[in-house]
Amino acid sequence: MNEAHATKLSKIPQVTLAFWIIKILATTLGETGGDAVSMTMNLGYAIGTAIFFTVFVIAVIAQIQAKRFHPFIYWLTIVATTTVGTTMADFADRSLGIGYTGGSLILFALVMASLAVWRISEGTVSVNRIDTPRAEMFYWMTILFSNTLGTALGDWLADTPGMGYERGALVFSGALALIAATYFFTKISHTLLFWGAFILTRPLGATLGDLLTKPLANGGLNLSRFSSSAVILVCMVVCILLMPQKAGSHPGETKPVD
Repeated sequence: MNEAHATKLSKIPQVTLAFWIIKILATTLGETGGDAVSMTMNLGYAIGTAIFFTVFVIAVIAQIQAKRFHPFIYWLTIVATTTVGTTMADFADRSLGIGYTGGSLILFALVMASLAVWRISEGTVSVNRIDTPRAEMFYWMTILFSNTLGTALGDWLADTPGMGYERGALVFSGALALIAATYFFTKISHTLLFWGAFILTRPLGATLGDLLTKPLANGGLNLSRFSSSAVILVCMVVCILLMPQKAGSHPGETKPVD
């Protein structure tokens, strides 16, 4: 694919350190924002899911119809997946009584199924090959499932006896550091490592969000969900403006191992 063709087709940002910083902020915002609507506003998980899923659909349509990469449209869509992922996971785990373990297993199966169908349909799940509306649909569906899975994993680990939000965040941070080391020092598929890191940033954000907003008695800092969400959103906007995002090469581009 020549440079002009890549510029025309690539509508997702280059995966750099800035990408992961903004992604973690987006996942944390998804937790605080999702809880603010479903819990603080007392709308419940079902109504919260309906609201955020509507936002997600609108954002995905805008992203797919865009002719080129727009940072704010892209990250709005990411935030939409994290907020709806929060309410969807909470609805399944708590309202339906599936529990964290059952919910995590079901969502893991959905992520694997999405990747499998994507692989069969497009021949690859590498993020540098998203060059058709159908590939974009698979991309966003997989992200939606992965962010929902991350919410369930974060809640499951945080509620494990002796763990809590702080230790849970440390565990996921350590796992991400291990993936980063594997990326730089091994020849394992960069596509595989990208999706592993993408999934793990969600439970990290979930535990950080809960650490900020949960009551002191539950191990949180008892900060306002709305004010926390506003501060995180401002930080995201500042990062997007100060750390310019551009469409470009992605993990796996020079080594397309699927």
